[in-house]
Amino acid sequence: MSTTDRRQRHRASLRREILDAASQLFVEEGYHRLTMRRLAERIEYSPTTIYLYFKDKNELLGAVCEETFSRLAGKLERLQKTAGTPMGHLREGLRTYIEFGLAHPNQYLVTFMSPSPAMDGASFEGSAGSRAFDTLRRSVRACAEHGDIHTPDVEMTAQALWAGVHGVTSLFITMNGFPFVDKAALVEHTIDTLTGGLKTPAATPRTAAQARSKKWDFFD
Repeated sequence: MSTTDRRQRHRASLRREILDAASQLFVEEGYHRLTMRRLAERIEYSPTTIYLYFKDKNELLGAVCEETFSRLAGKLERLQKTAGTPMGHLREGLRTYIEFGLAHPNQYLVTFMSPSPAMDGASFEGSAGSRAFDTLRRSVRACAEHGDIHTPDVEMTAQALWAGVHGVTSLFITMNGFPFVDKAALVEHTIDTLTGGLKTPAATPRTAAQARSKKWDFFD
């Protein structure tokens, strides 16, 4: 390996370390309390080193959010390329969203539940977040065109579905002491409720056996 390759690998590794530590600190201390000096102490580097990668904490938080959205968008986009029905893709996409949030709780909290100046509507267009939401929008449109659901407003329906799965995800992450029923069953029931209210009269409801068929490894 050449010297240049080693340097590039070291820079990528350090950037990864900074982002992971920042995700944790944003959750632990909040956006306004986090400082570059505090982050530097966490990773045992000088603040000057961090400024070589990010000009300020707004840019740092933006990078955390963008990376999280990008990973989620990639998973959802790959899902849409698999074989299956439009409704199957929609339901699996909603499950994937919840699973992703529970697998990356720090990043989810920072991205979706920690408002800051780095997150605004103007920066959403063209972002990885826009990519991720567009997969949901396309799934809703495909279901409507296939006759599985009825909706006069694809955008409204997509946002309503997102609000529903976001609620479940955020509650599981933040309310550890709440006496939830079986979480896998609750997720399936939530998805059934969200999608069931949109179905056209001709659509066939899922059976109880089908509802139980999904394995939820991340709850084990």
